[in-house]
Amino acid sequence: MKSFKTLVCTLSITAALGLSATAFTANAALPVGAKAPDFELQAALAGKPMTFSLQKALQKGPVVLYFFPAAFSKGCTLEAHDFAEATDNFTKMHATVIGVTAGNTEQVSDFSKLECRDKFAVAADPGAKIAEQYQTTMQMKGKTLSDRTSYVIAPNGNILLSYTDRNPDTHIEKALAAVKQYDAAHPQTN
Repeated sequence: MKSFKTLVCTLSITAALGLSATAFTANAALPVGAKAPDFELQAALAGKPMTFSLQKALQKGPVVLYFFPAAFSKGCTLEAHDFAEATDNFTKMHATVIGVTAGNTEQVSDFSKLECRDKFAVAADPGAKIAEQYQTTMQMKGKTLSDRTSYVIAPNGNILLSYTDRNPDTHIEKALAAVKQYDAAHPQTN
């Protein structure tokens, strides 16, 4: 009976996130303490094209890198709203937020404006090449998508938080806690 309840819960969460109930598989994400792979991607901030460089962002402080399956899907929209609301708190701690998706990559410009509310950049990862480097991909309907995984990366490139959960609700809470812990141990002056 327990496995049936687990299956029902999993299917309910999948449906709530706007993902298909068809089978999908996921990779394990990079662990805490691992070196974050460097990358540069085409992105959008407030609907305007830009290039996001992890190396350049880390020069300013920690980076909150979150991968999400597809722009404008229900769960990804909720997560973007939550990150948009929390962006000012991250900024106060010198942290940069960047969302990365392998799904609906042609829509990242609109997504950055409408759902990210002009607060943070969102990058397109066609073919999930960066998501694969971070070991956070899933297969769904024959496509490789980025799984819902949040990382907090220290300026030295070490991963401070690695959190995968298809439910978007706790990603912001965990990322904020990791950045606060880093900020308390490494206070910066303005």
